[in-house]
Amino acid sequence: MGDGNGSGKGKSVSYAVLEDVPPTKVGEIIEGELVVSPRPASPHARAATKLGGWLDGPFDEGSNGPGGWIFLFEPELRFPALGDALVPDVTAWRRERMPRMPDVPYFSLAPDWACEVVSDVTQAWDRGPKMRVYARAGVEWLWFIDPLGEGLEIHRLQEGQWRLHGVHLGSGTVNAAPFDAVPLNMGKLWLW
Repeated sequence: MGDGNGSGKGKSVSYAVLEDVPPTKVGEIIEGELVVSPRPASPHARAATKLGGWLDGPFDEGSNGPGGWIFLFEPELRFPALGDALVPDVTAWRRERMPRMPDVPYFSLAPDWACEVVSDVTQAWDRGPKMRVYARAGVEWLWFIDPLGEGLEIHRLQEGQWRLHGVHLGSGTVNAAPFDAVPLNMGKLWLW
C-alpha cells in the first residue's frame, strides 16, 4: 500500500485489489500502486461540500448561471489504457461530452474538470502522481483546494502540460476558470 512517498513506477496491480479496501478508506491505483487513504477529515469534507453547493445551481442545473455541466462527488475514474483508478473529491463533465449520467460503477470517460481538496495525508499524491495521471487522461482543468491554508490553485492542461492558471488565497471573491461566469466567495469554503 502506498504511503504518499513513492512513485509506484514499475509496479502494477489489478483493479480487483480495490474490492479489498475497507469502506472506511479510499482506495486508488496511481501509476501502478495501490494507495489507501483515510476518509476525508471535516475541513476537507466541508470545503468539498460547499464547493459542490456553489457549482450545482448555476453550472449543473443552469439556475442563475450557464449550466452545461454534470458534477459528481468522489466518483471512481478508471483509465484502462493507463491502468489507473482515481477518486477525485469533485469532478465535472461538460454535457456535450456526457449528455446524461450513465448508470455505471465507475467512469472511464475522463472528466473535463477535477478538484482535489488537499491534506497533509494526500498532498504528495495529489500534486505528484495523480496530477500526472490526470494529464495523461486529458483532464483539461485541475483545481487544488487547501482548506487549512485557505487557498485555491487552478491548473489548465495545454499541449499535454499543466500550466498554472491562477492562485487565490483568503476569503475574497474570485472568478475561477472554467466556472468564471459566476463569482466564487472563497470564504464560504473555509467556514467549518
